[in-house]
Amino acid sequence: MTKIILVSAAAVAALSLAACGTTTEQKAASGAVAGALVGGPVGAAVGGAAGTAVGQAQKPQ
Repeated sequence: MTKIILVSAAAVAALSLAACGTTTEQKAASGAVAGALVGGPVGAAVGGAAGTAVGQAQKPQ
């Protein structure tokens, strides 16, 4: 149960900070750092993925 809460907290933190930066790479990096601070390696992976997703979604078509 604790791991679920921790991973959820990491995901929320990563998503909230994933929009930091101007390029997809910067958004992925900021999301990974935020996730790592909250959830360790799993949080870093979730944060990096979230940052990449946000970066791709915000790209001009």
